[in-house]
Amino acid sequence: MIDWIEGLLAAKELDHVVLEVGGLGFRIAIPLSTYEALPDAGSRARLLTHLHVREDELSLYGFASADEKRAFETATGVSGIGPKLALLLLSTFSVRRLAEAVTTGDVATLVRVPGVGRKTAERLVVELRDKFEHLALEAGVPSGRRSTAIVPGGERGEGAIKALVTLGFPRAQASDAVR
Repeated sequence: MIDWIEGLLAAKELDHVVLEVGGLGFRIAIPLSTYEALPDAGSRARLLTHLHVREDELSLYGFASADEKRAFETATGVSGIGPKLALLLLSTFSVRRLAEAVTTGDVATLVRVPGVGRKTAERLVVELRDKFEHLALEAGVPSGRRSTAIVPGGERGEGAIKALVTLGFPRAQASDAVR
């Protein structure tokens, strides 16, 4: 319904932003990866959006890239995965890492996300493996890869960078520190 919103970034928090458009302030929930991609408050910004409609609530979710939005919408199609948990998945992993974990059946990685138990992780793998295959291929993950080894600078490095950014370090400085 609302494909994207562009306007003045009135507020920027770790889990949401407020975009001012035509005198209205739209509160949009975002994953941490989108937070990192956005400019500082007071700048213009454009977010791809997903409007989630429930009986008692309309929620707007925003993404910096089409892959993030596609991964979010695909994940929310799984029984038991709501928009908040899908957003948490994208805040914990990059789209590439999430697609890799799902397509390789890496349940151990998925259960590291708060709120994702073993059964939910297995359901994610079973229901999303084929749907995430295209995301994994676009991100450069070899088809059929079944390794669950943690690569130095991979998921842990990404997590360390996100933690430093959350503490206020610029992304470039955080990347240099982790490297």
